[in-house]
Amino acid sequence: MVKYYTRACNFYYGTHAKILIKKRKALPLCGNKQICFDSVEIFIRKNKKISSKIVSLSNLKNLNITQVKKVKKDLKKITSKRKNFLKHVDFSKPSIMGILNMTPDSFSDGGKFNKGKKSFKHISKLIKSGAEIIDVGGESTRPGSKTIDPIIEWKRVKKVIKVFKKKYKSVCLSIDTRKSDIMIKSINCGADLINDVSGFEYDLSSSKKIKKYKISKVLHHMRGTPDIMQINPKYKNVLLDIYDFFEQSLKNKFSDKKIIVDPGIGFGKSLKHNLTLISKISLFHSLGLPILVGTSRKRFIGQISGKNDSKDRIGGTLASILFLLSQGVQIFRVHNVNEIKQGILIYKKFLLNQ
Repeated sequence: MVKYYTRACNFYYGTHAKILIKKRKALPLCGNKQICFDSVEIFIRKNKKISSKIVSLSNLKNLNITQVKKVKKDLKKITSKRKNFLKHVDFSKPSIMGILNMTPDSFSDGGKFNKGKKSFKHISKLIKSGAEIIDVGGESTRPGSKTIDPIIEWKRVKKVIKVFKKKYKSVCLSIDTRKSDIMIKSINCGADLINDVSGFEYDLSSSKKIKKYKISKVLHHMRGTPDIMQINPKYKNVLLDIYDFFEQSLKNKFSDKKIIVDPGIGFGKSLKHNLTLISKISLFHSLGLPILVGTSRKRFIGQISGKNDSKDRIGGTLASILFLLSQGVQIFRVHNVNEIKQGILIYKKFLLNQ
């Protein structure tokens, strides 16, 4: 069996992009005329062998009939404008998801904001700094962490979840949980987005239970569970395996289109896996859905920077986000919202002023 995958590549920005699109020498990415591409990388998966080739759009006619049909089908999804199905979030421009960990043991900020006044003060700070989404979590999913009882998890987040929409009506509320009970309670309190790091694999009933609510969801990829996910993770091909996971999940679990995909950097991935996913992230545009990526303070930054590592890893976080931004990624999950917002504003000004 042979399977083909299409990745948009060789991007142009700003005025240059608009000119190329007008001359029909390039195509817009996700309907955005300020970023375009004139080539695609075609991955060919045949049994256990994987190969790839980069082809300019003008040379697509030289491919075989099967490849041409697949690439044209993918190009429709790659170039289509993303529908704004998530309240208060515009997928035509980059958005920031601010992190609020209501846990005593999260890997970088456990115990800092898990008390009433501190949590609301932090939410206000995240929003004022530019976060369009606040992602609230009551269970740590750092490498090596253990699953906690849903009663404990809900106890940690319920005050914030119950009050959030009364205080911040125009801000998107996301609940970071793997458990259907927490999902449903949060939805009933006005949550706009379900962010399940297990990809709705931990609680197998969750996708069915929340179906009737027609709520937006993050389809996240994780290999294994947090306690074991970093123990020698293996893939046949990390990029294509995760693409297949998304494709199958969309086909088998979700009939709606209110899905954001997240490849799960650091969740059951080695340094090499993370670098591959980030460098080739534009493959996931061919799913026709918005992309969310969380690189904030992740271990791979320390692995690369070595002696230049730092506690908050703002430099490495920002560098990865700016690269992802240049590849058309729409949402970034971060701790240091103000610094990242500042970096995005400056980078976009340079990027689009071409």
